[in-house]
Amino acid sequence: MSNDPEKFDLAVVGAGIVGLSCALAAARRGLKVIVIERDVRAAGASVRNFGLVTLTGQEMRVWRLARRSRDVWLEVAAQAGIPIVQRGLWAAARRPESAAVLEAFLHSDMAEGCHLLSAAAARQRCPELHTSDLRAVLVSPHELRVESRTAIPAVAEWLARAWDVSFRWQTAVHAFDPPRIDTSRGSLRADAAVVCPGDDFSTLFPARLAGAGLTRCTLQMLRLGSPGFTLPGTLMSDLSLLRYGGFASLPEAGELRRRLQAEQSEYLRHGIHLIVAQGSDGSLIVGDSHHYEAGAPPFADEEIYHLLFEEYRAVTGRPPPPVRERWLGSYASSAGNQVVLIERPAPSVRLVTVISGIGASTGFAIGEDVIEELFA
Repeated sequence: MSNDPEKFDLAVVGAGIVGLSCALAAARRGLKVIVIERDVRAAGASVRNFGLVTLTGQEMRVWRLARRSRDVWLEVAAQAGIPIVQRGLWAAARRPESAAVLEAFLHSDMAEGCHLLSAAAARQRCPELHTSDLRAVLVSPHELRVESRTAIPAVAEWLARAWDVSFRWQTAVHAFDPPRIDTSRGSLRADAAVVCPGDDFSTLFPARLAGAGLTRCTLQMLRLGSPGFTLPGTLMSDLSLLRYGGFASLPEAGELRRRLQAEQSEYLRHGIHLIVAQGSDGSLIVGDSHHYEAGAPPFADEEIYHLLFEEYRAVTGRPPPPVRERWLGSYASSAGNQVVLIERPAPSVRLVTVISGIGASTGFAIGEDVIEELFA
């Protein structure tokens, strides 16, 4: 029996959405791929989010990545049996300054397929939403949502079944000496490797990650029971227009920022913007807040949940349903304006992490770009 390490064309470290995207892109090129994951399943940002693929309101470069990723999600979901649990976006403007931002956005190159509803038309379309001060609603058909906590494992299972991708779960990578990779379950050999550490800045290539000036963004989220009706799309509020570059970069956003600073400064201080997404069982995922600190504490602040509930009441005109779950999310972030960090620790190794909370929206496109460059 040979004691030589098993040989692969590509080893991917990390089974979150970026790692799985790289594995898919490589497998589609006919490469022999292994994914190495230290947990029993993906447990980081990829499964602690909304599962929302967001195009509308993204800045141009993110919008392009999200368009491609959305198309791949549709392909993968159909083949892997992953339900698309919600489609479309419903961005509700409650202030004239917010309505002005949405009207300006409609004249941008990224507004294709979107339209604006008057308050009366919006109430007719979804009478269950009783927003008393509603001004207008931007409706987008482009967004889609999956249940990320089940979709990400389903993508991994599909890659193993349909593309013969190997997986080593509960396996930590200790050292790289390309093509040799030493793990807690023995060594293997791979012609190339992609390391997708998420917000783990200390395990692999810590000097590279430290030099990139990364920090950690922690956010508070929760799941509520069903409101008793179906939302017309993923719901966003005025605060959301300052979180997405495609909205926030418009000249009209300046007036909105000034008004929100005067009226909801506490929300802005905590990086709160409302997203309400609905599952197939009617339950609602609601979030979120944003706090930036490398050594983020694992404790949730109940005041932030209170603010989220207040924004929910303002936007829906209803009290929030009972809370079913609360949790903390976390992802890598950068003070700069980067979308993704791609480092080259060795000629055949790429270090890849999405530097914002848009992994679900951009992961598949980023994976394709990384593999195309690595195997060019």
